[in-house]
Amino acid sequence: MPEPLVAAMIAAVAAAVGGLVAPWSIARLPEPATDAAVTVPSARRKIPYAELAARPHLPAALAAVCAVLASALGWRLGLDPALPLWIGFIVLGVVLSSIDWHTHLLPKRLVLPAYPVALLLAGVVALAEGSADVLVRVAVGWAAVSGVYALLWFVAPRGIGYGDVRLSGLIAIALATLGWAELIVGAYAGFVLGAVGGVALAVAGLVDRLAFPFGPFMVLGAWSGAMWGVALLGTWG
Repeated sequence: MPEPLVAAMIAAVAAAVGGLVAPWSIARLPEPATDAAVTVPSARRKIPYAELAARPHLPAALAAVCAVLASALGWRLGLDPALPLWIGFIVLGVVLSSIDWHTHLLPKRLVLPAYPVALLLAGVVALAEGSADVLVRVAVGWAAVSGVYALLWFVAPRGIGYGDVRLSGLIAIALATLGWAELIVGAYAGFVLGAVGGVALAVAGLVDRLAFPFGPFMVLGAWSGAMWGVALLGTWG
C-alpha cells in the first residue's frame, strides 16, 4: 500500500476519533467571567459551552471535518515525523474554530496545555531529522508570528482578540516543524482568508464585519500553508 495512502488513512481515523470525543472536553470548559480577552459583542448571547457540546450533530460534524483535513494532509506529508503533531493540531484547530464561531472565544484551557505537547512533538521531529534546524524555525517562527499578532492586538484590540494571540504561537510551532515556506504561507494565509472570508460572510449577513471570529481563518490558513506552502514558495530550510 502506498505510503501517502497509509498516512492519509491513519490521519483520518485518528482525527475522526479526536473529533468524536471533543464535545466531552467542550462541555467541561469553565464559563468565562471577565477573563476572556476576546470581547463577545453585547448583542450576542454567550452560548454556554455545555449547551454547545450537547448539540446532537456536533460530534459527527467535528469528526467529519477533522478526518477530511487530516487525511488530505496525511496524503501530502506521508509518514512524516511531523504527522502526529499535525493530527493533533487539526483536531484542536477544528474544535477551537467551532467554539470561536459560536462564542467568539478561544478558551485558554484548550490552547495553553497544547503548547508543551506541541513543543515536545517538535522536539521529536528534530530528533528524527537529526538536525536542530527545526528548533531554530520553531523559535524564530513563534517569536515572529506571535509578535505580529501581539502588536496587532495592542494597536487594534477590536480586530484581534488576545485569544488569537495565544493561538498564533501554536500555529507557528506546527508550521515551523515543516519548513520556512509552510510557516510563511500558513501565517500569511490566515490574514488573507480572514479578509476575503470576512467580507463575504458579512455581505451574506452571516457575521458582523467588525466582529467576526478570526480563529477559523487562522486554522484554515495554517492548514493551507502545510498543504501548499512548498508549492507556492518552493523548499526553504
